[in-house]
Amino acid sequence: MNRLPFDRPGRFLRGNLHTHTDTSDGKLPPATVVARYREAGYDFVALTDHLLAKFGWEQTDATDLSDDAFTVLRGAELHGPGLTGPETLWHIVAVGLPRGFPHNQDSETGQQLARRAVAAGAWVGAAHPAWYGATAADVLSLGPIHAIEVYNAACAELNDRGDSFAVYQEVLAAGRNLDLFAADDAHFTGHDDSFKAWVMVKAPTLAAEDVVTNLKAGHYYSSTGPRLLDVARSGPRLTVRCTPVGRVYLSGLGAKATRVVGVAVSEAEFDVSDLVGATVRVTVVEPGGGRAWTNPFLIE
Repeated sequence: MNRLPFDRPGRFLRGNLHTHTDTSDGKLPPATVVARYREAGYDFVALTDHLLAKFGWEQTDATDLSDDAFTVLRGAELHGPGLTGPETLWHIVAVGLPRGFPHNQDSETGQQLARRAVAAGAWVGAAHPAWYGATAADVLSLGPIHAIEVYNAACAELNDRGDSFAVYQEVLAAGRNLDLFAADDAHFTGHDDSFKAWVMVKAPTLAAEDVVTNLKAGHYYSSTGPRLLDVARSGPRLTVRCTPVGRVYLSGLGAKATRVVGVAVSEAEFDVSDLVGATVRVTVVEPGGGRAWTNPFLIE
């Protein structure tokens, strides 16, 4: 089994990877947004304002607001042409960008922009594909990105397209084991889009470099409520421990999945003796609908 974060050194850090301020189309200034996330119990936030020259929107850099208890990550939502669906402009989240990373150059496509962000050292994710009609083929064309935003709280509120799992499953079926992530896409413009979805990154410190490194390695899980405490294998058994939920799933490609159902399940066991060599993931679901998801991992 590989890439699970639970037995790695450090602690789990709660963070939002998709956030906007009044530097682009958000309502609140960066310092206020950072304060809101800090007060809500988060450990870090990535400020990912739209990097669009036509509106005069440039990169937000509020890393000076970081301290020993909270980290602000430098990022952006990148846009470039080259999408084949009903929309033509890509939405790409990049976290851990160098200072002054420029928006797309003349004739530079979203695909080229994503590759440039990866080359610059950023963790890069395809943002809310279901919201604007980006297909699995589109996502695959981005090249060596790290993840797909499978749940976006703002999109769920604005047009009921917050769930991009259908696109994600198609990408997995095509043989690309990208990670997944959930995020707010918070704008603080009156919509209920803040403190709804997050990642829990296992890292040795709160330093921005450690957070980004472990994001790129997939050492995190995503949640809209429950906490995953451990996923571990001993012989033929895979044990999942979590805060109380109603259902625990172990699923792979296609329709096959195994589940444990109960009133307040906090531990579930699965027989994985026939799954050696299979890539799977764990999902837990609270009775009220809150979910947490591991990234895909290999049963070895």
